[in-house]
Amino acid sequence: MHFSAQEEYGLRCLLRLASAGPDESKTISEISQAEGISVPYAAKMMRTLRSGELVTSARGHAGGYRLARPANAITVSEALSVLGSPLFAGEFCDKHSGNEDTCTHSIDCSIRSLWRGVQLVVDKVLSRTTVQDLLKQEPQMDGFVNNLVLLATASDPATGDARRLG
Repeated sequence: MHFSAQEEYGLRCLLRLASAGPDESKTISEISQAEGISVPYAAKMMRTLRSGELVTSARGHAGGYRLARPANAITVSEALSVLGSPLFAGEFCDKHSGNEDTCTHSIDCSIRSLWRGVQLVVDKVLSRTTVQDLLKQEPQMDGFVNNLVLLATASDPATGDARRLG
C-alpha cells in the first residue's frame, strides 16, 4: 500500500493549475519548472489528467492547461482514481499469496479486514477533500484533515459502533 509518484505529481500539477486561478492557464514548461519535474513527465501528467477530464488544454499563444471545473468541484478521490489505483484493491491478496497459488489466509483473513477498513477511511477522507482544500497552508490543512478523520471514524448511527483511530 502506497501512493505512486504519478499520484503525487499529478496532484501537484492540479494544485499548480488551481493556484493560477480559473482564467489563467499554465504551459507544460511552466508546470515542469514550478514543480521540479521533467518536461516529458509533466506532459505525461497533463495527458493523464486531460484524458480523465480534470483539465482542459488550448493551443496557441495564450494556450496551456487549466482545470476543467472549479477547484472546489474536483475531489482528491476523483483525481487519484484518474492517476492511479486504490491503496487496497481486491486483487491485492492474489498478488501476495507467497509460494502458493492461493494465499493461506484466503478464507479467513484478519489482515484483509484491516486493509479494507483503512481503505474505507482513506476513501471517506479523500472524497471529502477537494483540490481547493489543498490550497490551504499546511497548519490549516492539518486541522482540516484531522476533522475529516474524526468524521470518517465517528460512530455509525446505524450500528452504534463507536470506533476511533488512536
